[in-house]
Amino acid sequence: MRQSPEWYDRMYNNRALVPDFADHLQRWTEQSKTARKLLGGLTDISYGEGPNETLDIFPANTANAPVMVFLHGGYWRALDKSDHSFIAPSFTREGVCVVVPNYALCPAVSIPEIVMQMVKALAWVWRYIHEWGGDASRIHVVGHSAGGHLAAMLLACEWQRCADDLPADLVKSGLSVSGLFELESVMRSPMLQSDLQLDDAQVLRCSPAWMPCPANGTFYSVVGGLESDEFIRHHALIQQSWGKAYVPVCESLPSLHHFNILSALAQPGTYLNRLALRCLLN
Repeated sequence: MRQSPEWYDRMYNNRALVPDFADHLQRWTEQSKTARKLLGGLTDISYGEGPNETLDIFPANTANAPVMVFLHGGYWRALDKSDHSFIAPSFTREGVCVVVPNYALCPAVSIPEIVMQMVKALAWVWRYIHEWGGDASRIHVVGHSAGGHLAAMLLACEWQRCADDLPADLVKSGLSVSGLFELESVMRSPMLQSDLQLDDAQVLRCSPAWMPCPANGTFYSVVGGLESDEFIRHHALIQQSWGKAYVPVCESLPSLHHFNILSALAQPGTYLNRLALRCLLN
């Protein structure tokens, strides 16, 4: 049953649901600056010539390392890769090469254009990550919020239709952290629609839960137990759509909301951090 516009705004306004959200964002920024100083890495490498088509690489200390491509959130309209370097340290120390791409933001671009930017970024990673010790045959995607949506879209991508040199199984697995998997309900939120400017064709084209189960890979989905009913619904929807064989992990994590769940991903030893490593190292 379709709800009122005000209801959709309440469901998708994570900042209103977490009063101290600004403290979390500030910590991410500060911890990201520290991470870049600690790890060095390579920042602002171009993967294309379009707006915001750059990425950061944090190599592991081992050769032929599995590659984690982290896709940031912000409802496709906010935040930046530089806010998310803090994700990298707990994974590089475990021998994972971490790549954090940027993308252009709505309303300057559409969500379909952002998806294609991420396709371009992943193709670049597959072709060139060996130069920084990454194993192109072990590329995994992890995304938070809108990044979870992008991760699912990359699992669903038909890579060989994008370029002849790309393998069908370019992405080996994906992990969504509080992701969104259909855009019709998102379009119902005036708060979001003012920037996203979705139409019915874009919703159909970019709703992974409405797509067939991908032919390759595996997908994990987690959501904070304190998140809105809509985020919890989206989380369950992707397993319902793609099946338990393809989405074997679909878990709600107690005591976590939309912001501290990402901090839990980055924190060594947490359940979510270990789950991500299991996904990356298998």
